[in-house]
Amino acid sequence: MTKRNNLGEFEEIVMLTIGVLGEEAYGLAIKMEIEKRLERSVSMGALHTGLYRLEEKGYLESRLGEATKVRGGKPKRFFRVTASGQRVLKEAMEDRQKLWKDIPAGVFQLFPKTNG
Repeated sequence: MTKRNNLGEFEEIVMLTIGVLGEEAYGLAIKMEIEKRLERSVSMGALHTGLYRLEEKGYLESRLGEATKVRGGKPKRFFRVTASGQRVLKEAMEDRQKLWKDIPAGVFQLFPKTNG
């Protein structure tokens, strides 16, 4: 059995949101997109902790953008999902799909098993 790199739910959401935002994935944009799409409040502290943890794991890379007057001369830090981050996301998606597929018909009344 191979060791799997486990992602927490929040880490997975952050990485998927970065994928949605593409080139515009920086802290505040990520926070706002998660809150809009999932109707879930996100603190900047929790987000930054997650971003840096994912970067340490090698699942994200970041780069500094240009400094802007709007931000008092501070540059934005933009994030992208690395190849290993994409692999771990794919594994997580496949694992969940297998579980959903293997739920016997009738166990979850709101989610009937479909033929296909």
